[in-house]
Amino acid sequence: MSISRQSAVRPPARGTERSSARRAELIAIGRKLFADTSYDALSMDDIARQAQVAKGLIYYYFHSKRGYYLAIIEDSVAGLVSFAAGGAGLPPVERVHRTVDSYLRYAEHNQAAYRAIVSGGVGFDTEVHAVRDGVREAIVATIAEGAYGRTDIAPVARMGLLAWVCSVEGAVLAWIDRGELSRETMGELLVKTLGGAMRAVEELDPAYPAPAPARRDA
Repeated sequence: MSISRQSAVRPPARGTERSSARRAELIAIGRKLFADTSYDALSMDDIARQAQVAKGLIYYYFHSKRGYYLAIIEDSVAGLVSFAAGGAGLPPVERVHRTVDSYLRYAEHNQAAYRAIVSGGVGFDTEVHAVRDGVREAIVATIAEGAYGRTDIAPVARMGLLAWVCSVEGAVLAWIDRGELSRETMGELLVKTLGGAMRAVEELDPAYPAPAPARRDA
């Protein structure tokens, strides 16, 4: 599944590694700025001053403040999905565990980016919400492939996994804020709640049996 939006906020091809590196640098700076200050509170003048660049450079690469913010969200999304969807060659159960652990590692080490992704961005911004929803769908597909061996799953199974992913978002936000549990303990907790979701799916649609490790009698 592609989670990229149209290229409206992306600059035309520059053809140089230096330009790509400069754009990546501006995105990294933007992550820090928007982590500490709300979107509405930052003007383009503020951003340029704190980034120590000419305002025109930000317009050159991103066209607007919103374009800049969306580019930051997209870059964050790419990192999260890449972390969580790896390990395709592992056995199904191991891949689920790796997906959960990778998801937690990303949230732990990229807290500002994670908050930006799951909070949905600027108010009710349909484009940012679409990017966030793309992350959810990508995680659902990864879990489905690991648990059921395919991604084209029926509505009950899909909704059960989606409900789990949405609950994970809120739990992980609390986890990185409070720091009360180790990553290992948090991961085990999320895997066990995933098992509960899969058992519920099986009750409603026996065509999707819970994998053996998720069963109470395993």
